[in-house]
Amino acid sequence: MKKVAVVGSGAVGQTLSNGFLKHGYAVVRATREPAKLSQWLSGAGANASVLGLAEATASADLVVLAVKGEGAEEAVALCGAGLDGKTVLDTTNPIAVGSGPPKNGVLEYFTAQNDSLMERLQRKAPKARFVKAFSCVGNTVMVNPSFGARPTMFICGNSSEAKAETTGILERFGWEVADMGPVEGARAIEPLCILWCIPGFAGKSWGHAFKMLWPSH
Repeated sequence: MKKVAVVGSGAVGQTLSNGFLKHGYAVVRATREPAKLSQWLSGAGANASVLGLAEATASADLVVLAVKGEGAEEAVALCGAGLDGKTVLDTTNPIAVGSGPPKNGVLEYFTAQNDSLMERLQRKAPKARFVKAFSCVGNTVMVNPSFGARPTMFICGNSSEAKAETTGILERFGWEVADMGPVEGARAIEPLCILWCIPGFAGKSWGHAFKMLWPSH
């Protein structure tokens, strides 16, 4: 049984932790405040555990980074060598939390157009194999969404092996996958969160997803 370390104690981390447990993985949640996860741990079953960031990631085969964007670089630093050589599913977006409310439903980012948070994370942990995933939807539809057709999850990263592993996970979780190339593709993928959030802030939907339509041959 493969073990996945989920870094982050928020809603995204919990949704994905439960999803991995459902799909046959052991899950260790990585957090600086284990007490916050005691209730989750009590009901999560024998294949669930909670540890500190460095300990959790060192013990795992696969890592999911599910923290707020403004804390992502610090979290990666705290994981240290536990990320080396491992696939790291990067769910984060560079949302500028301290900039005030969205303007007409449009979030503000702390990255510029020709940069991305994932590129910063890859530079901080060069031995990790980051793959952008789960960043363009809300947590309520991350695991086995029901739309009548498979929605599209956009991914990118420098490691073809890590992207293949991520693709297998996403397909089990009910997604089709569109590979947007190396890490620089995150410059286009991360802003999809801004687009995804606009209908939610407008009171229309927080339960939608994107679909890539390819030409028939």
